[in-house]
Amino acid sequence: MSGITDFDSLREAMAENSEQPEGPARNARAEQLLAEAERLDIPLAVIEALGHQLKVYNYSSEKDKMFVPFARLLRMWDERPEDFDEYETHSLHWVFKWMSSGMLDQPHIPLASIEKWLGEMEHRYRLAGHSERAVRGAEFSVAAHVGDVARAERAYAAWLAADRDAMADCHACELHSQGWWQVERGRDADALRLWEPVLEGEFTCAHEPHTVLASSLAPLLRLGRVDEARAHHLRGFRLVRAMESMRGAYADHVEFCALTGNEARGLELLAERPAYFTDGGHPRSGLDFMAVVTLLMDRLTELGLGDRRVPGPPDREWTARDLAAHARGEALALVARFDDRNGTSHIGEQTRARMAQRPLVERLPLGVRTTARPAPAVAPPVPAAEPGLPGLIAEARRLSDTLQPHAVEAWAAVARAAEGVDLDARDRAEIADHEAMDRGAEGIALFERAAEFYTAAGDPGEALAARTRAAYVHALTGHVEEALAAVAGPYDEILALYAEDGTGVRQTASVLMGRARVLMRRVQEAVEQSDPSTGPAHSLGRVLADAEAAAREVLALVEGHTGDDVRLAARAAEAQAMLAELAAQGGDLEVAAELYARAAAAFVSAGLPWFAVEYEARLAGLAHHLGDLAGTERALRAALEHGGPQLEATGRAQLHLQLAEVVGARGEAEEAAEHALEAAHWADEAGQGPAFGALARHQLGGFLLRRGRWAEAAEVLESALPDLSAETHGDGAVVQALWWLGDCLGELGDHHEAARRRLQAAEIARHWPEQQDHATLAHLAAESLGQADLPKEADRAYARAGDLWRSLGDVHGLVRSLRARAWLALRTENGSGAARELMAGAVHACEAALGSTAAADDPRAAAPDDEEAAAAEDARLRLVAELGHTRHQFGDLLARSAAEDAEDDSIRAALEEALAQMTEAIVVFASLGADALHSRTGAELAAGWLEADLGRPSRALARARAVRTAYEGGVTDDDTARARRAEAEQMLQLAEDAENAANAASAEDAENRDA
Repeated sequence: MSGITDFDSLREAMAENSEQPEGPARNARAEQLLAEAERLDIPLAVIEALGHQLKVYNYSSEKDKMFVPFARLLRMWDERPEDFDEYETHSLHWVFKWMSSGMLDQPHIPLASIEKWLGEMEHRYRLAGHSERAVRGAEFSVAAHVGDVARAERAYAAWLAADRDAMADCHACELHSQGWWQVERGRDADALRLWEPVLEGEFTCAHEPHTVLASSLAPLLRLGRVDEARAHHLRGFRLVRAMESMRGAYADHVEFCALTGNEARGLELLAERPAYFTDGGHPRSGLDFMAVVTLLMDRLTELGLGDRRVPGPPDREWTARDLAAHARGEALALVARFDDRNGTSHIGEQTRARMAQRPLVERLPLGVRTTARPAPAVAPPVPAAEPGLPGLIAEARRLSDTLQPHAVEAWAAVARAAEGVDLDARDRAEIADHEAMDRGAEGIALFERAAEFYTAAGDPGEALAARTRAAYVHALTGHVEEALAAVAGPYDEILALYAEDGTGVRQTASVLMGRARVLMRRVQEAVEQSDPSTGPAHSLGRVLADAEAAAREVLALVEGHTGDDVRLAARAAEAQAMLAELAAQGGDLEVAAELYARAAAAFVSAGLPWFAVEYEARLAGLAHHLGDLAGTERALRAALEHGGPQLEATGRAQLHLQLAEVVGARGEAEEAAEHALEAAHWADEAGQGPAFGALARHQLGGFLLRRGRWAEAAEVLESALPDLSAETHGDGAVVQALWWLGDCLGELGDHHEAARRRLQAAEIARHWPEQQDHATLAHLAAESLGQADLPKEADRAYARAGDLWRSLGDVHGLVRSLRARAWLALRTENGSGAARELMAGAVHACEAALGSTAAADDPRAAAPDDEEAAAAEDARLRLVAELGHTRHQFGDLLARSAAEDAEDDSIRAALEEALAQMTEAIVVFASLGADALHSRTGAELAAGWLEADLGRPSRALARARAVRTAYEGGVTDDDTARARRAEAEQMLQLAEDAENAANAASAEDAENRDA
């Protein structure tokens, strides 16, 4: 059984099919419905089924199937136009435009046929009395497609000059085409100005702002408006993702990824739509898609990733290099077909230029989950002239003497260049010393070897410093006591040497600092082992004192000697930082913060800002703990500034994440979003996407939501959720992300998905000791279910929320859940009784709570203090207002239920009951004074309309005048006041007319009686 038994069931089935996702399944169902329509033997049924089939073909990848049903429709129109009703007549002429553009996109249709069809369209539009606007728009499309600029400009001007009528494309589509032409002519800024009303939501349709958002990406990048481009990508891709017919717009998003260093995301987009590689029903969008696939694959190959596995056409595995060749071949084959048909090279020139584009942004962070882009596989640059071994040694020594980055790498270059060369002992010592620094625990023996070379070179102080460095590395491997024993000898020897002028301050400071570092490691070990369950390894006080003495010894040694010596300045700064850490361990956080600030400043003054970063980060933590948010922000900003290119990706991610929290806390959501975006990007670069990256995306989504950027926020939050986990981030972060996502989806109109996300969050919060969030989420989920037209599910969710509100003693939540259930009940068949009962329960809950408040005010109770009294009064006033709103809603509900009653007496009784509730609401709001003015006048007007419905115009007049009087003297002049006054004036006019009519009728009756 097909279920199609008559015209109504056919129409119902077509409407249902229209709501299905685009694609072959919907198209196949439309074909079945056409067969069913033919069996009904009703011409209009066949016409509507053909129109439905044509529409679903147009919004799918099988656009080439449109022409057959349209040709049949046109033949039916020519033979029996009387079979078409007004709507189908309009639709037939409307889809002429689809045919002309659809023919352009099919290279097998000759250009002469398209021109002939254009003439046919013009003729039929003229006969039907339509403006030539749509015709000139179609002519413009033909001319622009083949590259006939002069004709396109003429048609463009004529298109805009012609009157808009019922056949004109919607404003959104017209503006998209007009902006597209500006881009074609190299006027990106003009295009964006034209698109602004569509981008801002003033004009929308089934495919807008989808295509405008996609088309705007490259122009925005070319104009340097990268933040807008990012936003349009996140917002626009969300719109086109599920729409099979939008392969061209989808291609624009892939292109955006290729032009912004987001190649990994581009691959993800390709993987989501494998059918786009093979769908042949719309060759023009297939050409666009293959062109950007070529662009993306060429980019990957250029980055040294040509052998990387990539998503491509099914039935085989593809590398980036293979897919680039395949896609280029497909694109150029389509180009040849279009250019042969058009007799121009226009499409080929456009396509080759598109495939040859260069990145417009090196890397544009998007905020969504992605993988780090591998560095280009290119050889390091070779200097124009080799400096030779002496030059390499001099440069390496300069870098190491001034503690510059890459000193270790410079000495490694020396070592490579010195293979087979007989170097002096000093050079060998420094080579071994720096190689040891680069090898961690494996470098201990190399430090000893370096010490031997330093001794041979006549520098016993540096030899002792090398042995001290070996001891410190030993401490880093967990052997602190052995390291202390190993450093004791060099320490005594260096002091003796220094006293005899046998070594310098620099070497002595190096040994003293090495010993201090080992003692600081002992502090860390002691703190870690101070857990009572394990017992301390040392007396913490003694350990702290030893480390402090060592740090102060360094300071005392270098004081007055630093001058221009960067190494000594760095020793002094590091010693200050050690004292800061020790103060923090001792609980003196303010002193610790001051000392960290000094240490950081000293590093910056010495020209070593990158060494300050660690201590500025610690200073930020201390300042935050002390409640100094301004100090926290200053320290974090300084750390980011001073880290520069030396700051590792992980550190950069952490600093941006902390700064996002601080800036967001003071309400700067825009800047906070920028820092969260940077944090997400650098976390991904560091391979920390599932940890820091997820947390950064979580924050970014929240900040975007606060700015009302719902689509972007949803995209980011959905990207964060797979990595957010209770174990790593806490279940609070997971619930918050789901909560925010539900809010975004609700704003975007996706109420089913909003409900699902809110229910997921509620299920997690269900296990929390505090149930406020659980109740709120259950209530929000119920709202979403109601908006998704699932009343039974919504009622269950509201009932669950109501039970939770009741258990929490939250009268407001309970009352609102009962009111919501009442309105839901009214939507069901025979539900007016249940609706009244639920609304009455809401009134009772308010009154009971107010009764409890009154009991608490018993003079025999203990007198509260002023603050408690003020809070109690505020709570009472909120309950009074809640009662007023509940009475008002009860009146509305009763009035609406009356319209469903068949008997006049029952209608009147329901209206009288509604009026009684509304009058009670007015009394309640009046007791609140000026604070409830708008609520009172709203109830007064509602009561006035009820009076009018009950045939009491004089009473309606009185209520309207009361509202007008309430706003006399400019009590308030906001939008609500203006709306109330306007409604009162309308009621006055209608009531006066009704009263005059009633008086006239009474007079006429009197005259008739007298006669």
